[in-house]
Order: sequence, then structure tokens, then C-alpha cells
Amino acid sequence: MNLPGFVAHRKRVVAVALLLFAVTHAAFAQSDVQRETVAISYPLDNTVSVKFRGTTQLPRLSGEAKIRRTARRGTRIELSIDNLPRATELGGPYTTYVLWAISPEGRIDNLGEIKRSNLFIINSKLDVTTPLQTFALVVTAEPHFLVRGPSRIVVLENLPPRNPGEATIATVNVQYLGNTSDYLNNTTRAPEVADRDYAKTPTALLGARQAVQLARYAGAERDASDEYKQAQAALETAENAWRLKQSESETDALARQATSLGARAEEVAEARKAARLRREDVQRRDEAVRDAERSTATAETQIAELRTSLDRETRARELVERDLAGVNQQVRDMRTENERLRGEVAALRTEAEDARVKLARIEGERAAEESRQRSQQQTVERQASADSLKNTLRAYGTVRETARGLVLVLPESLWASARSSEFAPTAATKLEPLAALFANNPDYQLVIETFTDNRGDASVLQQLTQERAGRLAQNFTAAGLDAGRVQASGMGATKPIASNANTNGRSRNRRTEITIVSNNAASSTGAGER
Repeated sequence: MNLPGFVAHRKRVVAVALLLFAVTHAAFAQSDVQRETVAISYPLDNTVSVKFRGTTQLPRLSGEAKIRRTARRGTRIELSIDNLPRATELGGPYTTYVLWAISPEGRIDNLGEIKRSNLFIINSKLDVTTPLQTFALVVTAEPHFLVRGPSRIVVLENLPPRNPGEATIATVNVQYLGNTSDYLNNTTRAPEVADRDYAKTPTALLGARQAVQLARYAGAERDASDEYKQAQAALETAENAWRLKQSESETDALARQATSLGARAEEVAEARKAARLRREDVQRRDEAVRDAERSTATAETQIAELRTSLDRETRARELVERDLAGVNQQVRDMRTENERLRGEVAALRTEAEDARVKLARIEGERAAEESRQRSQQQTVERQASADSLKNTLRAYGTVRETARGLVLVLPESLWASARSSEFAPTAATKLEPLAALFANNPDYQLVIETFTDNRGDASVLQQLTQERAGRLAQNFTAAGLDAGRVQASGMGATKPIASNANTNGRSRNRRTEITIVSNNAASSTGAGER
């Protein structure tokens, strides 16, 4: 029986559901878009073909489903999708696709994961069953296949049948806002997969990583620690299976087990967190009740005391009415005393406040003096260290002081020849102890600058000095000096210190300068530049 004939026979109604998809994702900066999709009431024992269209996320995507409802087995859906890309192309949080059935009443059914056949074939199929009879079908990108609610990244939605026959199409309004969990709204906390080459990582393993991450964001480390540890262990087993190149099916099974454990840990954590929050709320309410009870008891005690006091005052008043004038004078005297005591209390408070201010000032002055003394001591120690270093460096070359730091000028005999970047055979006798000296003074940074005369091509001279500076820096780091403390630059024939017109001047211009910069000076310079 064809679809129009069946529709005419059964007189069933096709209900159109308006779904409001608020799709927000940082990778696409997409605004909320209203779309119209179709919730179809499927007839018994008949197959209905439904077309799918891609959304603005993947507009070229298309698909088709053959849907058949039976009395015993529910509604069977055979979905086929063309040109399905990897979900990771939609952003870091997404690893797979899930087919959802949504009823007009708002019931949502996760029908299962849509898998790509392999890395190259991009036609995907899914054969599933749902107990729903009237529903719309959408496909969303998800972090793993066991999510409990659809995300806002909708890539496919079903279309109404083209030939509804004699059926009447009615519309109902249904709002669907999608999942608003952390991996969508908080991009700074979005779980990222470790591999940049997503195409080489199994989809199931990517989903397992996301499931464990989402469990952690849900507070599983605190509220479901045992379940979270099991999920972590299962994920590590799957990771090892992939790294050891075990079979694809074995890796997929291990990864899906880790995903299941991660989803379970997330669910348990959310349930326990909700229970914990409910317990805390009950405790707060109980404490408020106890406080109210204590306040009531205190008030009753005070009322009883006031009543007793009132009785005593009444009897006393009867006794002192003859001497009312004296009592009134006593009252006036007590008021005066009370005012005097208040004045004394105010004066004492003022004195206490002045004392606190004075103490704070003294403490601040003492702290400033101690800081100044420490600074002076550090300055003296640094100066002594610098003087010692300067005297020691004179054994290796000419030393001069600059605003930047000490400058050590190494002799030209360090190199094999005037145009060579190789060390002279005798250079090691000076370089080894010099490197050890620098290594034993970690409070200084080295700026290596090599210069030459202007005889020759400028680019060749620049390359020569750069190679010399690099060789010298490598020699120091090989001797144990931290590479982060060394900066090497070839200066070519720039900044001559003598005339290049004569041999003596050119010899002076061929020089190697090492500027020894204190870490404190470097930090101050960096702060000033910022």
C-alpha cells in the first residue's frame, strides 16, 4: 500500500511542530535562527520516506530516512546521510553526531550515534527504533554518543512528506532550546582533544575523552570520585590500545566503555551534587528554625522577667509615693551619671583609636626601615659580587663597565682566522673556565655580539658574525649554562670602534663582546619597556 492510499484509508493527521533552535557557537559566531521542522504521526505497518535538509551549520548536507511503525517493536528508523563530515570540523567540543526524536509534548529520545563508514567514505547510515509515534527528527553534533540532551549545533532536520495525500496538516508550537551545558556556553572551559590531527584519532576515543572531561566539569572528582576514577582508568586503557595499534574494533569497544563510564560519572555527580545541595538547604532551614526557636524562648524569658519586674515596680511605687520627689532626684542624678559615663567611654574609644593609628604608623615605619636595610645589604652584596666578577673576567680579555652591565671583549685569537667561524686550537683553555664562571653566576644574563671589519660582502660578513656568536653560545650551553640566559647576535661590520682604513683599525673592529647583564637590571629594563 503506498503512502497516499494509506493516509486516505487511515485518516491520520500529520502534526507540524515549530522548533525554535537557538544555535550559538563561538567558532561560527552564529545568531539565533528560527526554523520550521515537521513532527509526523507515522501510521502502522507502512513505510514512510522522509527527506532531510542541512541547516546553516552544514547547508550542503542531505539525507533520507525510511520509517515504519509496528505495534510490538515501536517505530523503526533507517537513516542514510550523504556528505557527512567529521564532527570535529564544527569545533573542539564535538566528536560525533546523534539522531534525536522530539515529540510535540517535548519528549526527547537519543536514538543513537551516526558513524562515518571510515576516513574516506562519507555516507553514514543508522538503523534504530523509538517508542514514539509522533515526532520530529534532527541530527546534532555532540561531544560523545551518550549525551542526555541535544546540543544547539543542529546539522540536519526532517522535511514534511511531499505527497501527504488526503491527510490534513496541522501545526503546533514547540520550543526547543538545546543543551546549555558548559561545553557550549563557556568556551574558555570547553574540553579540547589532545591531538591536532583529528583525522588520525578514532571518533570513539575523542568522545571518550570528552565524556571524562565533562564528568570532571560536572564535579565528579568530588561527588563521584569512584566512578570518575573508573572512567579515567578505562580511558587510559583505550588510549594505550590506540597507541599500541591494537585492532580498530578493540580500541572502539574500550573507548565506548570509557564513554559509558564517563557519562555515568557525570550523571552520578550531578545527582549527588543535587542531593548534597538539597541536604545543605535542609540544614540551613533547620538551623533557621532552631534560631527562631531560640529567639522565641529568649523572648518568652524576657517577657517573664519584664512581668516580674513590673510587679516589683508596682509594689515599690506604692511604697515610695510619699517620697516621689526624692526618687525623681535620684533618677536625675542617675541620668547625669549615665551621660558622664558615656562621655568617658567615648573618650576611651577615641584614645584607643589614636593608639591603633599610632601603632600602625610605627609598624609601617619599622617595615619600611627593614626593607630599606635589606635593599642596602642586597645592593652591597651585588656590588661586591660584580667587583669580584669584574676582576675575574680580566683574565680572559678587556673588561669595561657600561650602563647596561660589564662588557668582556675577547681577543681575535679566539678564532682560527679573520674570516673563520671555527675556534682556534688554544681557545678551549679559555672558553671552558669562562663557561664554568658564567654557569656559577646564575644572577647574570649574557648578550654575545660579534663584529668584524668592512672588507667583503655585507651579507657574508653578517653570516660570519652570526655563526661566530652562535658557536660561542653553543659552547657555553654545552658546558652547562642555561640556554635561556644567553642571547647571541651577529652584528656584521656595524658599530666600528676604529677606522677600517688601516690594519690596526680593522683588527680592533674584529672583536667579540660579551655583555654580562644582572637579572635585576634585565627585569627593570623589561618592566620599563612594558
